[in-house]
Amino acid sequence: MKTILERDGGLESPWQHGLPSMVSPRPKKITETVYDCLVIGGGITGFTTALLLQKSGKNVILAEANSIGFGTTGGTSAHINNFADTTYKEAENAFGKQGAKLFAKAISEGFAIIKDNIAEYKIDCEYEDKVAYVYAEDDKQAEQLTSLYTGLTMVGIRAHFVKELPVPIPYKNAIKLNGQAQFHPLKYLQGLQKHFLASGGNFVEHTLINKINTENEVHMAASDQMTIHAKNIVYATHMPPNINVLNLECAPYRSYVLGVKLKDDNHPDALVYDLEDPYHYFRTHTIDGEKLLIAGGNDHKTGHEEPDKVFGDLEKYVRKYFNVSSIKYRWSSQYYIPVDGLPYIGQMPLATKGIYCATGFNGNGMMLGSIAGKIINDLIVKENSVYKDLFDPCRTKPIDGFKEFVTENSDVALHWVKDRIGIHETDSLKRLAPGTGKIVEVNGKKVAAYRDENGTIHALNPVCTHMKCVVNWNPEEKSWDCPCHGARFDIDGKVLTGPATINLAQIQQ
Repeated sequence: MKTILERDGGLESPWQHGLPSMVSPRPKKITETVYDCLVIGGGITGFTTALLLQKSGKNVILAEANSIGFGTTGGTSAHINNFADTTYKEAENAFGKQGAKLFAKAISEGFAIIKDNIAEYKIDCEYEDKVAYVYAEDDKQAEQLTSLYTGLTMVGIRAHFVKELPVPIPYKNAIKLNGQAQFHPLKYLQGLQKHFLASGGNFVEHTLINKINTENEVHMAASDQMTIHAKNIVYATHMPPNINVLNLECAPYRSYVLGVKLKDDNHPDALVYDLEDPYHYFRTHTIDGEKLLIAGGNDHKTGHEEPDKVFGDLEKYVRKYFNVSSIKYRWSSQYYIPVDGLPYIGQMPLATKGIYCATGFNGNGMMLGSIAGKIINDLIVKENSVYKDLFDPCRTKPIDGFKEFVTENSDVALHWVKDRIGIHETDSLKRLAPGTGKIVEVNGKKVAAYRDENGTIHALNPVCTHMKCVVNWNPEEKSWDCPCHGARFDIDGKVLTGPATINLAQIQQ
């Protein structure tokens, strides 16, 4: 039987299969040691940061709330590229031409960190250099493509218009970019973990840090099992936990991916992206000796759409253009879109000095998570970084970001009110079929209820423990998802992803 690594949902990604779980011995005298750095989060951002700090001579411990790769790194579609979801023209409009060029430099440097780590540590992670194509299907998209091309040229990234496309989809115009890549994200992550431990780093799993106090410039990070003392703390958790200003500056989104077996060999040997809204993307990867089309997209704000319908629409789109034999994998993953387009990397706002964060990577977490590790390493070791001001989490962009800020947070307020008054009296536990969940009304009270395959009801208080929104049921990932700030919980109320740190309360039947 093949090993299946855990991730933050009920669906399996192809990256989970066949990898041994790398369990390292728990370091001795954790509570008696004052570490130079505690990195919280065992994904690509966390391990890149921890490895760089350890190599810089710091004594580092990394704490993961679940297991390595449990979050977005285990659910990414694993594209490595030097262009971003926030286009360089958009970055120029918000941060000027030099800001856009520095953003492009960060993306490219993050790409280079991945490639250099693979070469230096000889990580076997199925890395392949690829070309990328972006195409337009109508006149409006053609204008967007021209803007994209102009932005790429402005920041020094070479692209050119082409008349061929490696997918059987009608298009009006397309550009080609050389020098892109793809890889197996969890094999890469395990390579980072191996070399972090070999360099003297410490690592603990299943350790959820839920509170931090500071005395005499030493931070005390408490979990239910222990307290870790460190001079510096790095939140590499996508969204820093609990209530903080970044909750209002980043919006949680989910992206959907299919691993598709085709009847023919019409697999693109490239990374391919369209300009629809929501967009689609394609690439090819061989899993267990079988070539699969990796098709994704249809992104939406967490908790705001019906995931089964979104998967259905994505599959319909793929079947329209490809000769599909079967859908071997389907999974979704979460990321955060920053209000002004650029990530937040550095000293955490309103936090004690020496507490850092890295969030708001949009759909570019592989590259931005990697450069985040270098930025935070430079801030701790050298007390400066060329990217410090551009990605400063304490920056304010009231003009450029205000409209999007109001839109996102008005939407939060809408859900906070509406979800409390939208339950019909006819809803009841009796309507729940096995394997389904729903917000129901029981004795005049709202209940998040799931009936498992054995008929047992798992009943929870539906109010998110983060900022008191009401969670929604995700029937695909078998999770309760908060539509306000993206916290997610399993069927028993356990936190799957932050910013919540407290489980949903169980209701006894």
